[in-house]
Amino acid sequence: MTVHLIKLSVGPDSLADLKAWQNKCLSDMKRKSQKPELMHVTRHTPKRANEVLDGGSIYWVIKGFLCARQKLVELRPVKLNGIDHCALVLGHELVRVVERPHRPFQGWRYFDPKDAPPDIVKGSVDEKMPEKMRRELAALGLL
Repeated sequence: MTVHLIKLSVGPDSLADLKAWQNKCLSDMKRKSQKPELMHVTRHTPKRANEVLDGGSIYWVIKGFLCARQKLVELRPVKLNGIDHCALVLGHELVRVVERPHRPFQGWRYFDPKDAPPDIVKGSVDEKMPEKMRRELAALGLL
């Protein structure tokens, strides 16, 4: 059974910022002749690794809104300063989802697929609406 992860994206002010940062990381790796991989390193390895890797994604919360997901490709053990960590290897595509508010939390959490918001369909009105406008309309209860 598939399970997802949910994580706060600390730093970016918007999904566009996250996308730009990830694209810069990939460009830097290519320029340095490194394998272009997106990774998020975390202290703990998910104990439900098989379920996470069975079609799971990481859902990103940015500035209090759950707004996108990325496919989880691999969980890779890494050492930082001699301490075991886990690299969450991510797919390159950021998929926008129907936004909804989400309270802050630390670390990552398991995220049941039944609780996950649907993807925004390419070419839909939702896809074309600016992020700021969509959030303002949602705050007014119009979305």
